[in-house]
Amino acid sequence: MGDSDKNQLLDRFLGSTLGTFVGDALGEPVEGWPHRAIYSRFGLLDTIIRGKGRYTDDTQMMIGILETLAEKGGFDPAVCARRFEHNFDPTRGYGRRIFGVMERIGLGIPWDQVGTDSFGNGGAMRIAPIGCFYYADLEAIKANAILSARITHIHPEGLAGAVAQATAVGLAFQYSLSGEPVKPEKFLDSITAHTTAIDKRFSQALDRIKSIPRGSMLEVIEAVAGRYSLNLRAIESVPAAIGAFVLTDSFQEAVVLAVNLGGDTDTIGAMAGAIAGAYYGYSQIPEEWLSPLENGEKGRDYVIDCVSRIVSLLSN
Repeated sequence: MGDSDKNQLLDRFLGSTLGTFVGDALGEPVEGWPHRAIYSRFGLLDTIIRGKGRYTDDTQMMIGILETLAEKGGFDPAVCARRFEHNFDPTRGYGRRIFGVMERIGLGIPWDQVGTDSFGNGGAMRIAPIGCFYYADLEAIKANAILSARITHIHPEGLAGAVAQATAVGLAFQYSLSGEPVKPEKFLDSITAHTTAIDKRFSQALDRIKSIPRGSMLEVIEAVAGRYSLNLRAIESVPAAIGAFVLTDSFQEAVVLAVNLGGDTDTIGAMAGAIAGAYYGYSQIPEEWLSPLENGEKGRDYVIDCVSRIVSLLSN
Protein backbone atom coordinates (compact mmCIF):
# COMPACT_ATOMS: atom_id res chain seq x y z
CA MET A 1 0.00 0.00 0.00
CA GLY A 2 1.38 3.39 -1.03
CA ASP A 3 1.68 6.42 1.20
CA SER A 4 -1.32 8.08 -0.47
CA ASP A 5 -3.57 5.07 0.22
CA LYS A 6 -2.31 4.84 3.80
CA ASN A 7 -2.98 8.53 4.34
CA GLN A 8 -6.53 8.12 3.04
CA LEU A 9 -7.14 5.20 5.39
CA LEU A 10 -5.76 7.18 8.31
CA ASP A 11 -7.87 10.22 7.44
CA ARG A 12 -11.13 8.23 7.26
CA PHE A 13 -10.38 6.07 10.32
CA LEU A 14 -9.49 9.15 12.38
CA GLY A 15 -12.54 10.92 10.97
CA SER A 16 -14.84 8.18 12.20
CA THR A 17 -13.33 7.71 15.66
CA LEU A 18 -12.85 11.40 16.40
CA GLY A 19 -16.23 12.00 14.80
CA THR A 20 -17.65 9.73 17.50
CA PHE A 21 -15.77 11.72 20.15
CA VAL A 22 -16.90 15.11 18.76
CA GLY A 23 -20.56 14.14 18.41
CA ASP A 24 -20.53 12.69 21.92
CA ALA A 25 -19.02 15.84 23.48
CA LEU A 26 -21.24 18.20 21.50
CA GLY A 27 -24.46 16.39 22.38
CA GLU A 28 -23.79 15.48 26.02
CA PRO A 29 -24.88 18.78 27.65
CA VAL A 30 -28.38 18.56 26.12
CA GLU A 31 -28.98 14.84 26.55
CA GLY A 32 -32.65 14.25 27.26
CA TRP A 33 -33.79 17.66 26.01
CA PRO A 34 -36.59 17.85 23.43
CA HIS A 35 -35.47 19.34 20.13
CA ARG A 36 -37.56 22.47 20.56
CA ALA A 37 -36.06 23.13 24.00
CA ILE A 38 -32.57 22.94 22.50
CA TYR A 39 -33.53 25.43 19.80
CA SER A 40 -35.20 27.73 22.29
CA ARG A 41 -32.05 27.84 24.43
CA PHE A 42 -29.26 27.76 21.82
CA GLY A 43 -30.75 28.18 18.37
CA LEU A 44 -28.94 25.43 16.46
CA LEU A 45 -26.40 24.09 18.94
CA ASP A 46 -23.08 23.92 17.10
CA THR A 47 -20.52 24.60 19.85
CA ILE A 48 -18.98 22.34 22.49
CA ILE A 49 -20.33 24.08 25.56
CA ARG A 50 -19.14 21.72 28.29
CA GLY A 51 -15.66 22.47 29.61
CA LYS A 52 -12.82 20.27 28.38
CA GLY A 53 -15.02 18.45 25.82
CA ARG A 54 -15.50 15.54 28.20
CA TYR A 55 -16.62 12.29 26.61
CA THR A 56 -19.22 9.86 27.89
CA ASP A 57 -19.60 6.07 27.88
CA ASP A 58 -20.01 6.17 24.07
CA THR A 59 -16.41 7.21 23.47
CA GLN A 60 -14.98 5.30 26.43
CA MET A 61 -16.31 2.01 25.08
CA MET A 62 -15.17 2.91 21.56
CA ILE A 63 -11.67 3.31 23.00
CA GLY A 64 -11.93 -0.24 24.38
CA ILE A 65 -12.60 -1.54 20.86
CA LEU A 66 -9.72 0.51 19.46
CA GLU A 67 -7.38 -0.93 22.09
CA THR A 68 -8.50 -4.46 21.22
CA LEU A 69 -7.86 -3.98 17.50
CA ALA A 70 -4.46 -2.42 18.18
CA GLU A 71 -3.45 -5.24 20.53
CA LYS A 72 -4.80 -8.22 18.58
CA GLY A 73 -4.75 -7.04 14.96
CA GLY A 74 -8.42 -7.91 14.75
CA PHE A 75 -11.47 -8.05 16.98
CA ASP A 76 -11.41 -10.40 19.97
CA PRO A 77 -14.52 -10.20 22.20
CA ALA A 78 -12.81 -11.72 25.23
CA VAL A 79 -10.03 -9.13 25.14
CA CYS A 80 -12.55 -6.36 24.45
CA ALA A 81 -14.69 -7.33 27.42
CA ARG A 82 -11.66 -6.99 29.67
CA ARG A 83 -10.86 -3.61 28.12
CA PHE A 84 -14.40 -2.44 28.79
CA GLU A 85 -14.12 -3.48 32.42
CA HIS A 86 -10.65 -1.97 32.88
CA ASN A 87 -11.68 1.39 31.40
CA PHE A 88 -15.09 1.53 33.11
CA ASP A 89 -15.69 4.89 34.75
CA PRO A 90 -19.17 4.99 36.31
CA THR A 91 -19.23 8.81 36.12
CA ARG A 92 -19.32 8.69 32.31
CA GLY A 93 -23.09 8.23 32.02
CA TYR A 94 -23.40 4.47 31.65
CA GLY A 95 -26.84 2.85 31.66
CA ARG A 96 -27.76 1.01 34.83
CA ARG A 97 -27.54 -2.47 33.28
CA ILE A 98 -23.89 -1.99 32.36
CA PHE A 99 -22.87 -1.90 36.02
CA GLY A 100 -23.89 -5.54 36.39
CA VAL A 101 -22.16 -6.48 33.13
CA MET A 102 -18.91 -4.95 34.34
CA GLU A 103 -19.19 -6.71 37.67
CA ARG A 104 -19.66 -10.06 35.94
CA ILE A 105 -16.66 -9.45 33.65
CA GLY A 106 -14.58 -8.56 36.72
CA LEU A 107 -15.59 -11.87 38.32
CA GLY A 108 -14.17 -13.74 35.35
CA ILE A 109 -17.45 -14.84 33.80
CA PRO A 110 -16.95 -15.49 30.05
CA TRP A 111 -17.71 -12.57 27.73
CA ASP A 112 -20.62 -14.35 26.06
CA GLN A 113 -22.39 -14.93 29.38
CA VAL A 114 -22.37 -11.42 30.85
CA GLY A 115 -24.73 -9.46 28.55
CA THR A 116 -28.33 -8.49 29.17
CA ASP A 117 -31.53 -8.58 27.11
CA SER A 118 -31.19 -4.88 26.31
CA PHE A 119 -32.70 -3.28 23.21
CA GLY A 120 -30.61 -0.15 23.75
CA ASN A 121 -28.12 1.57 21.45
CA GLY A 122 -25.05 0.74 23.54
CA GLY A 123 -23.78 -1.81 21.03
CA ALA A 124 -24.10 0.72 18.21
CA MET A 125 -22.68 3.82 19.89
CA ARG A 126 -19.17 2.37 20.21
CA ILE A 127 -18.91 0.37 16.99
CA ALA A 128 -17.11 2.80 14.64
CA PRO A 129 -13.68 1.09 14.83
CA ILE A 130 -15.14 -2.20 13.61
CA GLY A 131 -16.81 -0.54 10.64
CA CYS A 132 -13.48 1.11 9.80
CA PHE A 133 -11.21 -1.89 10.38
CA TYR A 134 -13.31 -4.28 8.29
CA TYR A 135 -14.53 -1.64 5.82
CA ALA A 136 -13.74 -3.74 2.73
CA ASP A 137 -15.89 -6.71 3.85
CA LEU A 138 -19.48 -6.06 4.92
CA GLU A 139 -19.95 -9.66 6.07
CA ALA A 140 -16.93 -9.34 8.36
CA ILE A 141 -18.37 -6.08 9.66
CA LYS A 142 -21.65 -7.83 10.47
CA ALA A 143 -20.00 -10.80 12.18
CA ASN A 144 -17.69 -8.69 14.33
CA ALA A 145 -20.38 -6.11 15.12
CA ILE A 146 -22.52 -8.92 16.53
CA LEU A 147 -19.60 -10.24 18.60
CA SER A 148 -18.93 -6.77 19.98
CA ALA A 149 -22.57 -6.05 20.79
CA ARG A 150 -23.13 -9.45 22.44
CA ILE A 151 -20.72 -8.59 25.22
CA THR A 152 -23.43 -6.30 26.61
CA HIS A 153 -26.56 -6.75 24.44
CA ILE A 154 -28.32 -9.96 23.39
CA HIS A 155 -31.69 -8.53 22.32
CA PRO A 156 -32.16 -8.72 18.50
CA GLU A 157 -32.93 -5.00 18.34
CA GLY A 158 -29.67 -4.12 20.09
CA LEU A 159 -27.75 -6.45 17.77
CA ALA A 160 -29.44 -5.05 14.66
CA GLY A 161 -28.61 -1.53 15.77
CA ALA A 162 -24.93 -2.40 16.13
CA VAL A 163 -24.84 -4.11 12.72
CA ALA A 164 -26.65 -1.18 11.07
CA GLN A 165 -24.31 1.41 12.54
CA ALA A 166 -21.15 -0.58 11.77
CA THR A 167 -22.37 -1.25 8.22
CA ALA A 168 -23.14 2.44 7.74
CA VAL A 169 -19.60 3.32 8.82
CA GLY A 170 -18.11 0.68 6.53
CA LEU A 171 -20.20 1.77 3.55
CA ALA A 172 -19.34 5.43 4.13
CA PHE A 173 -15.67 4.41 4.22
CA GLN A 174 -16.05 2.51 0.94
CA TYR A 175 -17.89 5.33 -0.81
CA SER A 176 -15.31 7.84 0.35
CA LEU A 177 -12.31 5.85 -0.89
CA SER A 178 -13.98 5.15 -4.25
CA GLY A 179 -15.12 8.73 -4.78
CA GLU A 180 -18.65 7.48 -5.45
CA PRO A 181 -21.41 9.80 -4.19
CA VAL A 182 -23.78 8.42 -1.57
CA LYS A 183 -27.28 7.70 -2.89
CA PRO A 184 -29.48 7.58 0.22
CA GLU A 185 -31.90 4.86 -0.92
CA LYS A 186 -29.12 2.54 -2.08
CA PHE A 187 -27.16 3.26 1.11
CA LEU A 188 -30.15 2.42 3.31
CA ASP A 189 -31.02 -0.71 1.32
CA SER A 190 -27.46 -2.00 1.74
CA ILE A 191 -27.79 -1.63 5.50
CA THR A 192 -31.21 -3.28 5.77
CA ALA A 193 -29.91 -6.22 3.73
CA HIS A 194 -27.68 -6.97 6.72
CA THR A 195 -30.21 -6.29 9.49
CA THR A 196 -33.52 -7.77 8.30
CA ALA A 197 -32.68 -11.33 9.32
CA ILE A 198 -31.67 -10.10 12.79
CA ASP A 199 -34.66 -7.85 13.47
CA LYS A 200 -37.20 -7.10 10.73
CA ARG A 201 -38.83 -4.28 12.71
CA PHE A 202 -35.50 -2.49 12.92
CA SER A 203 -35.14 -2.59 9.14
CA GLN A 204 -38.67 -1.24 8.74
CA ALA A 205 -37.84 1.61 11.11
CA LEU A 206 -34.71 2.44 9.13
CA ASP A 207 -36.75 2.55 5.91
CA ARG A 208 -38.76 5.48 7.30
CA ILE A 209 -35.77 7.72 6.58
CA LYS A 210 -36.59 7.37 2.87
CA SER A 211 -39.79 9.34 3.34
CA ILE A 212 -37.99 12.42 4.67
CA PRO A 213 -37.31 15.04 1.97
CA ARG A 214 -34.28 17.29 1.91
CA GLY A 215 -34.95 20.75 3.28
CA SER A 216 -33.66 23.30 5.74
CA MET A 217 -31.99 22.05 8.90
CA LEU A 218 -35.04 22.93 10.99
CA GLU A 219 -37.41 21.21 8.56
CA VAL A 220 -35.38 18.01 8.62
CA ILE A 221 -35.12 18.08 12.42
CA GLU A 222 -38.90 18.36 12.70
CA ALA A 223 -39.38 15.53 10.20
CA VAL A 224 -36.95 13.14 11.91
CA ALA A 225 -38.31 14.00 15.37
CA GLY A 226 -41.80 13.27 14.06
CA ARG A 227 -40.83 9.73 13.03
CA TYR A 228 -38.63 8.58 15.92
CA SER A 229 -38.75 8.85 19.69
CA LEU A 230 -34.97 9.49 19.72
CA ASN A 231 -34.49 7.68 23.01
CA LEU A 232 -31.89 5.07 23.95
CA ARG A 233 -33.67 2.27 22.05
CA ALA A 234 -31.61 1.23 19.04
CA ILE A 235 -34.70 1.22 16.84
CA GLU A 236 -35.40 4.89 17.71
CA SER A 237 -31.90 6.37 17.66
CA VAL A 238 -29.72 4.48 15.17
CA PRO A 239 -31.95 5.26 12.16
CA ALA A 240 -31.98 8.93 13.18
CA ALA A 241 -28.17 9.03 13.23
CA ILE A 242 -27.96 7.37 9.83
CA GLY A 243 -30.57 9.83 8.59
CA ALA A 244 -28.47 12.74 9.83
CA PHE A 245 -25.73 11.55 7.48
CA VAL A 246 -27.78 10.83 4.34
CA LEU A 247 -29.89 14.00 4.65
CA THR A 248 -26.93 16.42 4.86
CA ASP A 249 -23.92 17.39 2.76
CA SER A 250 -21.01 17.84 5.17
CA PHE A 251 -19.53 16.48 8.37
CA GLN A 252 -20.53 19.58 10.28
CA GLU A 253 -24.13 19.54 9.03
CA ALA A 254 -24.56 15.86 9.89
CA VAL A 255 -23.37 16.28 13.48
CA VAL A 256 -25.24 19.53 14.08
CA LEU A 257 -28.46 17.98 12.81
CA ALA A 258 -27.94 14.90 14.98
CA VAL A 259 -27.34 16.70 18.28
CA ASN A 260 -30.23 19.11 17.66
CA LEU A 261 -32.75 16.28 17.25
CA GLY A 262 -33.09 16.04 21.02
CA GLY A 263 -33.41 12.89 23.09
CA ASP A 264 -30.28 10.74 23.40
CA THR A 265 -28.23 13.53 21.86
CA ASP A 266 -24.74 12.40 22.85
CA THR A 267 -25.22 8.95 21.35
CA ILE A 268 -27.06 10.12 18.23
CA GLY A 269 -24.34 12.73 17.74
CA ALA A 270 -21.60 10.14 18.28
CA MET A 271 -23.12 7.74 15.76
CA ALA A 272 -23.74 10.43 13.13
CA GLY A 273 -20.20 11.70 13.67
CA ALA A 274 -18.82 8.20 13.17
CA ILE A 275 -20.55 7.74 9.81
CA ALA A 276 -19.92 11.26 8.54
CA GLY A 277 -16.30 11.09 9.70
CA ALA A 278 -15.74 7.87 7.77
CA TYR A 279 -17.03 9.59 4.64
CA TYR A 280 -15.68 13.13 4.90
CA GLY A 281 -12.53 12.34 6.88
CA TYR A 282 -10.61 13.83 9.78
CA SER A 283 -9.59 16.81 7.66
CA GLN A 284 -13.22 17.98 7.55
CA ILE A 285 -13.77 18.05 11.32
CA PRO A 286 -13.77 21.69 12.44
CA GLU A 287 -10.76 22.62 14.54
CA GLU A 288 -13.05 24.44 16.99
CA TRP A 289 -14.57 21.02 17.76
CA LEU A 290 -11.29 19.12 17.93
CA SER A 291 -9.25 21.46 20.10
CA PRO A 292 -11.57 21.42 23.17
CA LEU A 293 -11.78 17.62 23.33
CA GLU A 294 -10.70 15.97 26.55
CA ASN A 295 -7.04 15.05 26.24
CA GLY A 296 -5.92 13.30 29.40
CA GLU A 297 -4.50 9.80 29.70
CA LYS A 298 -7.05 8.32 27.29
CA GLY A 299 -8.19 11.41 25.43
CA ARG A 300 -7.92 12.84 21.94
CA ASP A 301 -4.20 12.17 21.36
CA TYR A 302 -4.53 8.63 22.71
CA VAL A 303 -7.29 7.91 20.19
CA ILE A 304 -5.09 9.30 17.41
CA ASP A 305 -2.21 7.07 18.53
CA CYS A 306 -4.41 3.95 18.64
CA VAL A 307 -5.79 4.63 15.17
CA SER A 308 -2.31 5.26 13.79
CA ARG A 309 -1.14 1.89 15.09
CA ILE A 310 -4.17 0.11 13.65
CA VAL A 311 -3.78 1.73 10.23
CA SER A 312 -0.14 0.60 10.22
CA LEU A 313 -1.40 -2.96 10.71
CA LEU A 314 -3.92 -2.57 7.88
CA SER A 315 -1.25 -1.11 5.60
CA ASN A 316 1.23 -4.00 5.98
